[in-house]
Amino acid sequence: MNQVVQTLKDGNIKVIEVPPPIVTAGMILVKNHYSIISPGTEGSTVQLAQKSLIGKAKERPQQVKQVINSLKQQGPIQTYKTVMSKLDAYSALGYSTAGKVIDVAPDVRGFVTGDFVACGGGGYASHGEIVSVPHNLCVKLPPDADLKKAAYNTLGAIALQGVRQANLAIGETCAVIGLGLIGQLTCLILRASGIRVVGIDIDAAMVNIAGKSCADLALLRGEPSIAEKIGEFTHGIGADAVIITAATKSTDPVNFAGLIARQKGRIVVVGDVPTGFDREPYYRKELEVRMSCSYGPGRYDSHYEEKGIDYPVGYVRWTEKRNMEGFQELIHTGKINIDYLTTHIFDLEDAPKAYALILKREEPFLGILIKYKVEETQLKRKIYVGSRSPQAKVGIGFIGVGNYAQSFLLPNLPKSKDVVLKGVIDSSGAVARKVAEKYGFEFCTSEEKEIFENAEINTVFISTRHNSHAAYVIKALQNRKNVEVEKPLCLNERELEEIKENYKAAQEVSPAPILIVGFNRRFSPLTQILKEHIGEGPMAMIYRINAGPIAPDSWIQDKDIGGGRIIGEVCHFVDYLTFINGSLPDHVFAVAMSDASNLEDTVSISLKFKNGSVGTISYLANGSKSLFKEYIEIYKLGKTGIIRDFKEIEIYEKGKTIKKRLMSRDKGQKNMINSFITSIKDGKASPIDFEEIYAATLATFKIIESIRAHRDIAIL
Repeated sequence: MNQVVQTLKDGNIKVIEVPPPIVTAGMILVKNHYSIISPGTEGSTVQLAQKSLIGKAKERPQQVKQVINSLKQQGPIQTYKTVMSKLDAYSALGYSTAGKVIDVAPDVRGFVTGDFVACGGGGYASHGEIVSVPHNLCVKLPPDADLKKAAYNTLGAIALQGVRQANLAIGETCAVIGLGLIGQLTCLILRASGIRVVGIDIDAAMVNIAGKSCADLALLRGEPSIAEKIGEFTHGIGADAVIITAATKSTDPVNFAGLIARQKGRIVVVGDVPTGFDREPYYRKELEVRMSCSYGPGRYDSHYEEKGIDYPVGYVRWTEKRNMEGFQELIHTGKINIDYLTTHIFDLEDAPKAYALILKREEPFLGILIKYKVEETQLKRKIYVGSRSPQAKVGIGFIGVGNYAQSFLLPNLPKSKDVVLKGVIDSSGAVARKVAEKYGFEFCTSEEKEIFENAEINTVFISTRHNSHAAYVIKALQNRKNVEVEKPLCLNERELEEIKENYKAAQEVSPAPILIVGFNRRFSPLTQILKEHIGEGPMAMIYRINAGPIAPDSWIQDKDIGGGRIIGEVCHFVDYLTFINGSLPDHVFAVAMSDASNLEDTVSISLKFKNGSVGTISYLANGSKSLFKEYIEIYKLGKTGIIRDFKEIEIYEKGKTIKKRLMSRDKGQKNMINSFITSIKDGKASPIDFEEIYAATLATFKIIESIRAHRDIAIL
């Protein structure tokens, strides 16, 4: 299928062929008929991408801070690779579409194949022939719905939520500052609600259109005596509410809103404007400022948008989906007429011309629709982007190629005649296509069987969200593939035992597949130095991780998706101590610091190992970001080893001190991948013993059990 994408490095817009999405739990697959370009949001996104690196930095100071922090932690080389990887990526555009349902996940109710729907959501309702959208971001349309109008779905919901925040009564007056697409929709909805509307803009063309179509009084911001005219229109009272739908860096909209609002009026901010207003009018009038959050309640809530958990209507009358439904009702019944808003329609292949129109502004425009071919076509789920290679000792397929894979795994794949890069799958077809092009894979696809059932692929890398790891590992083992899966191996003991059974079964054939988890720290050069000097045997170990906080609503903290930070990350450190002392953990006692979020991500863990070693893991989410992340101390028979953040090592033994410092932090990803690939090529044993993988994974589940039970728990 074809999709509109932008290259973030230079802002180049093009239409490319990508694998179509597949329907997954909670999702609906939709064949687009129309999608609408948001001139404000998408126009600013494209303009930013076309700026120089310095220009991008000025526009995104928060991201500059992230880069600076990365420089401190990762060093210049890795930071550069990470930044360039993001800039080189294809970014899908669009967030408001209408089309026909072609598939529905088994757990979704209320939709069937053949339904007409309107869809919303950045990352979902994009400018592509087929989109996969969560059911809470889809609304069913009547069979006779006009899909050109329905495609305004998301913009209409944004406008409607702004009107709801204004809390107006019939006969009151509302001023709308900014008469672009959302401003015009806002005026239409207000008028349909019995509100007297004043429209204001700096663009005379937009003012003229509003005066004819949606505003009782339309005024150019720069015209003389504008405040007096609004005063006359409101009989000297002032506007009961002002909705700001403009997008600007100027404080004029919010200050002007304060000037024209009545005593105890309401200012609703919908557009992207600064809110550093002059205090005097807001203070004297006791004005109320309200922010309108996009489409409405549910926005940015993964439980609502991704998991489909609705809010009870008795407590939250208007969610983002119900706002979409409300808007569709308004246009379908003719209570508002948005025909005049559509000024241009482009075929999908001509989409770059649409963005050129927005950027050049050589002619007036409002609503710009992209039109799709609706006739049935054969979908290509496998897109060849590179030349075919002969079968090699190692044929690699990659599942999940997000930021981590692009920063630490893909760049470290060895380049040799014995290693061939075959296929890539990602939830984003655009991302899969870009990775395939950049790293030289033969194809990208959305079909798992193209990886698991491909005879030329004998090695699979898995770097997806944590809740999918176990199923992918099992499929790989059942198809006799070597597997590198990023941590964690799985999310619960049931999955762990199922993996164990499949691993044992796979070992009965020759050559037996290798399974490793991305426990890369044991492969760090400094770890190897530590191991050489300290040796194995009973020892005392301390591992402190200044992990820093992760927001409670992050998918990583979600027990069903990420598993939480103990399962998702602490497994790394259990494995590390297991490797250093050379024996498996057999008992654990753990306590977590109590806090309001109950995340259990500030934890003290005591481990006892079979050879008598003891280890303490202090995993801390409440420390200062200015302190480096990882610190290790090992004590054994008069020897002490210290590693600081995998940049520095100190060994104290026999009255002397050995010190070494690396140019940049090296956590061992490259060495791990090389060891894995070499083991496959040469028919050697796995670089990580399965018993150690099993024990480290099981230990994380027992850590959680110990926290809950307040006692020592046996692991093995």
